[in-house]
Formats: sequence, C-alpha cells, structure tokens
Amino acid sequence: MLQTLPFNDHVADYEEWFDKHQFIFQSEVLAIRELLPKEENLRGLEIGTGTGRFADALGIKEAVEPADNMRKAAMKRGIKVHDAEAEHLPFDNNSFDYVLMAFCISYFNSLQLAFEEAYRLLKHGGSLIVGFIDNESMIGKEYEARRKFSVFYKDANFYSPETLITELKHAGFDKFLFVQTLFGSLDNIEEAQVPKKGFGEGSFVVIKAQMK
Repeated sequence: MLQTLPFNDHVADYEEWFDKHQFIFQSEVLAIRELLPKEENLRGLEIGTGTGRFADALGIKEAVEPADNMRKAAMKRGIKVHDAEAEHLPFDNNSFDYVLMAFCISYFNSLQLAFEEAYRLLKHGGSLIVGFIDNESMIGKEYEARRKFSVFYKDANFYSPETLITELKHAGFDKFLFVQTLFGSLDNIEEAQVPKKGFGEGSFVVIKAQMK
C-alpha cells in the first residue's frame, strides 16, 4: 500500500468525515451488505480497515491496517487488526470465506498483487468484495478535481469498474456481481439510499468477485 502518513496523522479528520456524512456512509454500508455472503459462521477479513468503521458496521471481526494510529482506533471497536499491507498478508492459503476491500484499493502499490493475495487467502468458492468510487462518476470527478487540495486524495488512484474487472480476472476471479449507490453529488445526499444492481449510475460501486 502507499505510504500511510496522511491517515496516521489525521485520524480525527477521518473520523469527523464519517460523523458529518452519516447518510453517505449508511448508503455505502447497505450496498456492501447486499453482496456480503449471508451464511452464518463465516470467517471474513477487511483489508485496509482504517478506523474500523465498515468492519464494525458489517460485523467483520478481523482486519488488516498498516497505519498505526488507524489500527489502534479500529482495535478500540473490538476488531482484531493485523499490521500488514494488502500486497503481503500474514495468513495461510485458504483461510477466509470472504475478503472486503472498501475504498482502500486507491492506496495500493499494486492492484494485481493485492488481488492475487486476496485470491490466495480465500477458501474454495470464496469471494472478494471491492467497494470503490467510480472514476467516471459525478463524485469520482469531484474527487479528481480537488485532489491537490486533499490530504487523503492527493496520492490516491481512482479506477473504473472495467479496469478492476480486468485486474480481477488476471488474479483468477471469473464470476462478478455489481451493486451501486450514491446517486447525485455528496452535498445532496440527505438520506440513506437503497442500492441498485449494476454500475454506471451511482458513484460508489461494489463488485463481488468469486473464484473460478
């Protein structure tokens, strides 16, 4: 993953964003939950958990986070957090039923290595769930426009669904489901939105990629 310094030094700002944009966060959680496996007693992992907001909301008990101060905040939410990067994960093969990456892909050094690592960790039939801002969407273009003024987005990379599908296929995934949300600009989202299937309308897209 790219350097963690902005996140390590700005935990309070990161947390404040979620408090100020609760309906955006709720919309994203609803979209991710739509594609999470529904069976009980599954072992899940969130990569790049930050302060553990998504893991906590989605009931994920184990995570990875390389930024020390973020990791400490996530642990206070009761999550078991490992100090590691997405491209080099400290787990055995076939360890998890599903892996979640929510927003963190923008900070990977290598999408290919991160997706290959996720594939390695998954049990047969497992799934990788990736949540991200579509770079061609309204909000994606807003983020790009203010990149140089943002502590968090200055070094981020934003992707299209098509690019991610290509990278996921290279990593070995071959079955895909899509859900989208965040319809309209950030300032106009005043309630939690119901997610829709597919992509191309909403700015936040979730891809569920399953193993061959």
